[in-house]
Amino acid sequence: MLDLTVAIPTYNGEKRLPEVLEKLRSQTGTDAIVWEVLVVDNNSSDGTAEVVRQYQQNWLSDVPLRYCLETQQGAAFARKRAVQESQAELIGFLDDDNVPQWDWVSEAVKFSREYPQAGAYGSQIHGIFEAEPPPNFERIKAFLAITERGSRPHLYEPKIKMLPPSAGLVVRRRTWLENVPSQMILTGRVGGQMLASEDLEVLRYIQKAGWEIWYNPDMAIDHLIPQHRLEKDYLMKLCFGVGLSSHAIRMLKFPQWQRPPIALAYLLNDIRKIIIHLFKYKLAVYTEIVAASEMQFLIGRFFSPFYFMLKPHQTT
Repeated sequence: MLDLTVAIPTYNGEKRLPEVLEKLRSQTGTDAIVWEVLVVDNNSSDGTAEVVRQYQQNWLSDVPLRYCLETQQGAAFARKRAVQESQAELIGFLDDDNVPQWDWVSEAVKFSREYPQAGAYGSQIHGIFEAEPPPNFERIKAFLAITERGSRPHLYEPKIKMLPPSAGLVVRRRTWLENVPSQMILTGRVGGQMLASEDLEVLRYIQKAGWEIWYNPDMAIDHLIPQHRLEKDYLMKLCFGVGLSSHAIRMLKFPQWQRPPIALAYLLNDIRKIIIHLFKYKLAVYTEIVAASEMQFLIGRFFSPFYFMLKPHQTT
């Protein structure tokens, strides 16, 4: 049985994939590990498939490099396909702009053995920026999956309501299969819309089943962030989409009969936070990138319950 499948969901990743594959081809400390790389092409229209074919011709003899096509658009569909394709004990997800350190594979497997109660665990993710981030970017860096929580392993407590991103996430395949439903609410960003947090939905199910979720600083990744993802329009749209998905995530842990009053309590608290943000930053919520993006996140959270009531959602 395989120890690990490194799954790379990608959409039009022709130019980004090579750097990720090069680092995976040069991993160290894997002599005693049985692993593979699986590229899940999420219906790309560029030369992604050809890039993988070229690498397959000169790949490692003892580490399979596999390719599969998932035509249903959305990151949730691509990750679900990876789980179906894999036969490994662990599945490690890398986005096509996540460049792992040389020992990422060995550290991923090592952590699973040292923390058997961990159903999933995330990487330490550093941002590598094509352009200078805006002032006060530290406040919103988590929206771009930048995760720097120190040099020691960290348990994500359920009461804290914080979880790692899917970038650099490792999941026990059995844990996913036993606890994540085949139909989910969130599918990922599709067709220009920014409704996000499909990865958090998966982790909520795993955490709800009693598995622990951890941060593993020894699994280090560089997240390559192009200039357009630091611009105001993109960041505001991204933050709004994360906020808009929040109702689906919030309600997962509550039984159906409790949801209406709890949703009302969340709504009132969201209004309170919007008012506080307006008083604190005043006109900056229109002029400063970070304050404006934070406001869009709060507005998205406010509208989230209405969005899910009025708009039919796709399921995976």
